[in-house]
Amino acid sequence: MTAPTSTGPTTDVVPADAGGAPPAPAPAAPTGTAWRDRLLDARPVLVPLAAVLGALAVSTVLAALAGATPAEAATALWEGMVGTPYAIGSSLNVAAVLLLVATGFLVAHRAGLVNVGGEGQIALGAVAATAVGTSLPPDVPAAVALPLLLLAAAVGGAAWASIAAWLAVRRGVSEVITTLLLNFVGVAVLVLSIHEEALLRQPVTSSETLPQSSPLVEPAHLPLLGIPESPATAAVVLALAGAVVGSVVLRRTATGVRLEAVGRSRPASLRLGLPVDRLRFSALTTAGATSGVAGGVLVASVPHVLDEGLASGYGFSGLVVGLLARGSFTAAVGIAAALGFLVSGGINLQLAAGVPASITQIAESLIILGVAGTAIWTVRRTSRSAPRRPRRRPRTAVRTAPEVSS
Repeated sequence: MTAPTSTGPTTDVVPADAGGAPPAPAPAAPTGTAWRDRLLDARPVLVPLAAVLGALAVSTVLAALAGATPAEAATALWEGMVGTPYAIGSSLNVAAVLLLVATGFLVAHRAGLVNVGGEGQIALGAVAATAVGTSLPPDVPAAVALPLLLLAAAVGGAAWASIAAWLAVRRGVSEVITTLLLNFVGVAVLVLSIHEEALLRQPVTSSETLPQSSPLVEPAHLPLLGIPESPATAAVVLALAGAVVGSVVLRRTATGVRLEAVGRSRPASLRLGLPVDRLRFSALTTAGATSGVAGGVLVASVPHVLDEGLASGYGFSGLVVGLLARGSFTAAVGIAAALGFLVSGGINLQLAAGVPASITQIAESLIILGVAGTAIWTVRRTSRSAPRRPRRRPRTAVRTAPEVSS
């Protein structure tokens, strides 16, 4: 008897859900995942801290190579940062100015705009604040003088930013280019104001009189926080309050939702009926207003005069804070504090240890690279560890049998 011959492969159709067994439960998340999530939640605090510690270590090595012993360099840097109440207060004042600029940057960035004009807006805010602070009567109450000064500073910065905002909204000109170029014009306006007696320059009494404005009236001086032996002013409270208000508006209000929609897609926002041009204009002018307030804070602080170096570097450093914060106001506070303490420590490092000031700039650059690099690494690790979308299970499984020969 001859066995049957198969001419090809045979297939058996097996139901995928044979037996009706329920699907296996998903495995519980390992403990390591929970720790990783906690570290990611604490990133706004840990990232700036790790960056500043690394920058301090490298700065100490560079200072040793420049001629100072590691102990002298570390001591001078530490004392300049947190060694005395005066050092802490000076660091906090610098951090407050940077935070004000960064707050405005984050507001504009939520609407898809990049404000690079903090330097010029600080200059115009300082000029406007000086014009008000030197023209008020000496007996005006402080409760009137200081708000008027800060309001004038905000209007000056907002007016300067409105030029770039109008060009961006009406003419489609990139706000990055216009705000950057307006920086040079704004600084030139400041220099002109303190060199011309018809504007803001103090009366020239001798050839040694510096080109600067007259001192502000005493009621327009920014009050101290009252910490013993500390120069910390109310600018710290003002900057923190501005960051809180900005965070609440962007995250908890309809205005913040509209700004985010405009930043994500202008065409879609137009189809939804949102006033796109008005939102973009107001976002960029708000950034100018906060930078202008930073200029007013600088004028209202010691020595209470307007001079050429008032806005030097604050606008670009605040821009760096805003960029590295990546939309987080909490991170902006931490990064601004790190840069503020580093600036104060670098000044004392130069004075006490005789180290070149360029080492401070190197340390600041290292902080920027450290924060940016760590943030990118964290984002990549998060995207790689994200669970993949499961594939759909086929309804039937096809099993192929090998060909059988006779």
